[in-house]
Amino acid sequence: MELNGARWRKSSRSSGNGGNCVEVADNLPGVIGVRDSKDPTGPALAFAPAAWRAFVSQLARRA
Repeated sequence: MELNGARWRKSSRSSGNGGNCVEVADNLPGVIGVRDSKDPTGPALAFAPAAWRAFVSQLARRA
């Protein structure tokens, strides 16, 4: 899946000291992109919006 045109933003849960940073792109229709901010040209994951919501919901329950 192509993520061309993705506008990446750092997760609010990422640490501010340059480590453990996750970026999310949610501006593309029908896909949520996720990547490591330390490797912006590296691989990215692509989720269907419903799958991403389910994933984030499960994380919130465990926090």
